[in-house]
Amino acid sequence: MSENAEQSVNAARSVGAVQPGGEGPARPVSGAKPGASEQSGAAAGAQSIEDAPALTPPPPSTTGSGTSTGTGTSTGTGTVIVIVIGAGPIGLAAAARLAERDIEPVVLEAGAVAGAAVREWAHVRLFSSWAELVDPAAEKLLAPTGWVRPDPAAYPTGGDWAVQYLQPLADALGDRVRYGARVTGVSRTGRDRVVDADRAAQPFTVHVRHADGSEQRLLARAVIDASGTWSAPGPLGGDGLPALGERAVADRVSYRVPDLKDPAVRARYAGRRTAVVGSGASAFTALAQLAELADEAPGTHAVWILRRGISGSTFGGGSADQLPARGALGLAARAAVDNGHADAVTGFRTTSVERDGDRLVLVGEDGRRLDPVDEVIGLTGFRPDLSYVEELRLSLDERLQAPAGLAPLIDPNVHSCGTVQPHGAAELAHPEQGAYLVGMKSYGRAPTFLAMTGYEQVRSIAAALAGDQEAAGRVELTLPETGVCGGAGLFDTLTAPTHPTPGCCTPPAPASIGAASPGGC
Repeated sequence: MSENAEQSVNAARSVGAVQPGGEGPARPVSGAKPGASEQSGAAAGAQSIEDAPALTPPPPSTTGSGTSTGTGTSTGTGTVIVIVIGAGPIGLAAAARLAERDIEPVVLEAGAVAGAAVREWAHVRLFSSWAELVDPAAEKLLAPTGWVRPDPAAYPTGGDWAVQYLQPLADALGDRVRYGARVTGVSRTGRDRVVDADRAAQPFTVHVRHADGSEQRLLARAVIDASGTWSAPGPLGGDGLPALGERAVADRVSYRVPDLKDPAVRARYAGRRTAVVGSGASAFTALAQLAELADEAPGTHAVWILRRGISGSTFGGGSADQLPARGALGLAARAAVDNGHADAVTGFRTTSVERDGDRLVLVGEDGRRLDPVDEVIGLTGFRPDLSYVEELRLSLDERLQAPAGLAPLIDPNVHSCGTVQPHGAAELAHPEQGAYLVGMKSYGRAPTFLAMTGYEQVRSIAAALAGDQEAAGRVELTLPETGVCGGAGLFDTLTAPTHPTPGCCTPPAPASIGAASPGGC
C-alpha cells in the first residue's frame, strides 16, 4: 500500500501492505488495492451512546439543550467515548491504542465482520510481512486470549490478515465493535460547518444507518475516520473523470485485481485480450497474474496502458527494494512484458471507451485508438470518500485530499525513495479539533501507504487524546525505501535533473520494454 495494499504472483506474489485502497492496498489495487465499503467499519451498533461504558468525563459545560458535555463528548449519563469509523487494520489498532489509554472506543463497522473491505481482496498477497502487519498494542490485547502470532517472516494474503488477526482483535475488543451499520454523516451537535458560536464545546454527532434501515445519532468527544478508500476506485479517464462510455460498459470493466483462482473470474479472462490501466503495484499484480494464466490458457494477452512513459523506475525498486516481496512484484510485471504476455502502450490517457461488436476500443486524448480488447481492468488508484464529513472543518491539500500538514510529506509529485517523515497527531490535525482521518484515508490519493504508518498514526493520536503530548510528539517511523525515485504524480517527462546525484534517488535512464500495441506508443 508503499501503498501498498497489493499482491504478487508465486515467488513474486506479494502485495502492498495495506489494503488495496483500504487500509489497505497497500493498496491492493487501486481499485484500492471489489466493492466493499471501505468503511470497513462504518457505524454499526443498535445501542445508543448512552449504553457504552463510561469514562470519567472532563469538567462539563452546559449546552443550550441542557446536554452535559465535557470536551464535546458526553451525554446525560456522563459517557465519554471516541468513535472510530471502520473495523479494518488501522481502525482496530486505534481502538486498541485508545483502550490502552483507558479511553473508551466505539468502532462502527458497515460490514458484518471485521476487515470487511480487506476480505474483498482476500486472494491478494501483501508485500509486507506479518512482522509489519501486527500493531504492538493490539498484540498485547490479544495475548490473554491465547492468540498465537503468525510467523513474522511470512507474507499473508488479505484473507489471512482478516481471519488470523483482524477478526480475533475485533473479538477481543468485544462490544466496543458494532457491526452492520454505516456512518452517513459527522458534524458538531447543533452546528453546521458555518457556525462558530461555542463550536468547540459541542460533542461530535455521528449519524448511523443500520442494516435494517433504522437510523441513530451518536455523540462523541472525538472521531477517528479509518474507513479507508476501497469504496472509491479511480476511473479510467486520464482527467480523473470517468471516460466517455465507461459507465455504459460497466459490465466489462473491473476496478480490482481479479481473483483468477475463482473459476468464474478465470473464465472471464482466459484466452482473451485484457487492457490493464495503471502503473502501480495493483497493475503489476494483474499483469503478473494474467501472464501466469497465459501459460495455461493460450490466447490470453494483456495490453498494459500507462499514462506516462516507461523508465527504469517504472517497475519499482526490484532487488534494491527494502520490501523484497514488493520488489519481486515489479520484476514479475516486467517479465510479463519481456516474455510477450503483455504489450505496453505509453503516454496514453483514455478519453472514451467505445463498443466494437462484442469488444471494446479505448480512445486516447491524442486521438489514438487501440486495438479491441475483451475486458478492461482499471487500476488507477483510490480516492477518499469525504461526503459524510463535509460538515466538519477539515484542512485538506487541494491535490491529494490528504490533511494539509501531512500532504507535503507524502506528495507523489516530489516524494522519492519511499521515505516518509515521522508524523502523527500534529500533522493529522484539522481546524475541527478532535477530528482525524487516519490510515489510507489520511493519504488521500497518494499511493504510498503502509500499515505500519497507520499504526504509528493512531498511537500518536491516542496519546494526544489522553493529554500525553510528549508521547504524541515522539513519533518514530522508518519506512522501507524502494531504491528508486519517481512518484505516481509525475507526468510523462523522463528528463533527468541537470545535476543528478548518485544513489537511490537518481532518476534512471529511460528503458524500452516490450512490444507496442498496434495502437502505437
